[in-house]
Amino acid sequence: MKNHTGNRDIIYIHVNYPDHYAISAGIEFKEFMAAIPEISNMLLLRHQFEDGNYNLHTFFDYVDNETIPKLVNDDVYRYGDFCWIDFENEEALNLLEGQEIAELLYLSHLKNHLRLPFYRKLDNHFAYLAQEDGVFNKTYYRSFEDFYRVLGTSIMNKMSDKTEKTMFGRRKKQEFSNVPVEILYPFIENMKEGMVVSLERAKYSRSQIEIPIWVIGDYYYMDEMQEEYAAIGNRPVDGKIVYDRKLKEWKCFIK
Repeated sequence: MKNHTGNRDIIYIHVNYPDHYAISAGIEFKEFMAAIPEISNMLLLRHQFEDGNYNLHTFFDYVDNETIPKLVNDDVYRYGDFCWIDFENEEALNLLEGQEIAELLYLSHLKNHLRLPFYRKLDNHFAYLAQEDGVFNKTYYRSFEDFYRVLGTSIMNKMSDKTEKTMFGRRKKQEFSNVPVEILYPFIENMKEGMVVSLERAKYSRSQIEIPIWVIGDYYYMDEMQEEYAAIGNRPVDGKIVYDRKLKEWKCFIK
């Protein structure tokens, strides 16, 4: 994979529902954590975080509820590989057997599972596997409702980070309401095929903001996905998410 930050004004999603994972580009760790703040502990499988605790049984570092905010504020993109799995308490780590530890090593090394990475002992809901966070992420979700929360939060945050000139030439940060998960349900079939949400091609008017969506296919290598996206040109959209500025509501339209 090339050493670049990718285009952070687009979000690519390809969802594999049977295997409970989503491949994405453009969704970052800080956005994930903004959507899922209830995580209490993380077992760090691959990282460069310097302030974690060490578990003698697994030989993995971990962070607890007190340390997670520091990890969220760290530049995890510079880690390269950044992989973790959530867990409920440290006592559970000491119950993991050799086979389970081996599965976690395999998971973080190859970004793929030997078996679905949801462990009764850990009571985990996620397995987060990133190569250059925000450029290539593969995340396992026990419940896809959590994924829709993450996607909606990422869209909202990216729109909020954009600025518009006022009539006096000043810039102000725009505030948006949360994207309801039900707004994303109509795009489930598109997510299976691989779709891109283009914040950079959003159309602004006084009354609304239209965010276009295209189905572009199943990609594992994000450089290839970026090339396909760049070739879209004036191709008709496959759907769009619309923000009504007056009502402060989100709507969706799908072809």
